[in-house]
Amino acid sequence: MIRYALLCDDGHDFEAWFSDSDSYDAQNERGLVECPHCGSTRIRKALVAPSVSTSRKREATAAHKVADMASRVRAHIRKNYDYVGEDFAREARAIHDGEKPERLIYGEASPQETRALSDDGIAVTPLPDALAPTPPKKAN
Repeated sequence: MIRYALLCDDGHDFEAWFSDSDSYDAQNERGLVECPHCGSTRIRKALVAPSVSTSRKREATAAHKVADMASRVRAHIRKNYDYVGEDFAREARAIHDGEKPERLIYGEASPQETRALSDDGIAVTPLPDALAPTPPKKAN
């Protein structure tokens, strides 16, 4: 895993983790890297000095920052995306095909469904558990 300090065109700075630099490049080119503050997808790497300190306090601070960022990402998704549950793959395909109005959605999909959507040119990004919001509670 690699952590990047990122900056959106509106000047918001944030950090994100990627499996490798190629993963960051591919996701950013597809517009999948999004500022958690404003939602902009115009993202670039920020210049950073390497960290050489190994103190426990710095590690705890970094862990807190990551947890805070993850919390903000989850809140952003809950606020701006419609939860479609296990219908995610069907909804994403219907939106892509113009059968349903365009909107931001999140939900559950199997790795096979995710791969099929991606193979068909439908933008989909599996979220790590730390970033996935808890599904909303069903109304009685």
